[in-house]
Amino acid sequence: MFQEHALFPWLTAGKNIELALRLRGVPRADRRPRAERLLELVRLSGAHGKRVHELSGGMRQRVALARALAQDSSVLLMDEPFAALDAITRDVLHEELTRIWSETGVSVLFVTHNVREAVRLAERVVLLSSRPGRVVREWSVDIPQPRRIEDSAVADLSVEITEELRGEIRRHGQQ
Repeated sequence: MFQEHALFPWLTAGKNIELALRLRGVPRADRRPRAERLLELVRLSGAHGKRVHELSGGMRQRVALARALAQDSSVLLMDEPFAALDAITRDVLHEELTRIWSETGVSVLFVTHNVREAVRLAERVVLLSSRPGRVVREWSVDIPQPRRIEDSAVADLSVEITEELRGEIRRHGQQ
């Protein structure tokens, strides 16, 4: 799942998901019911027939998430999926992702430049160096879910990680 939704604009929300199912080899008769279940999972029941341009940015990202889940992979790769969204929509989608992760048990590899977002969502935060890409440090996030972006424990760990990140940026800038 990408920063931009990458949905096919000529397809409806449901057909975007059905395409992923088709590419996976799911029989035609099973595609629509599965797509509808995935839309329910991301709380977009009734959006099956809506075109991409009829959906808000947050709704588009939910459809993209449903399409990614249609792959039925054990790992969901997410590359800055909420970066282009406003703060309120991003907050709502953080809650949704946490709920979906809890319900499905799928592992999520979430790439973000937003330290608080990482701490809010993750069980582990890994800081990578610029060049060459290597693990600088790793943190276990032992803060109970559900977490809020404004929770003091989230803020405290975010400050620690941000300081380490700033140090890494300074080290890289001096090379």
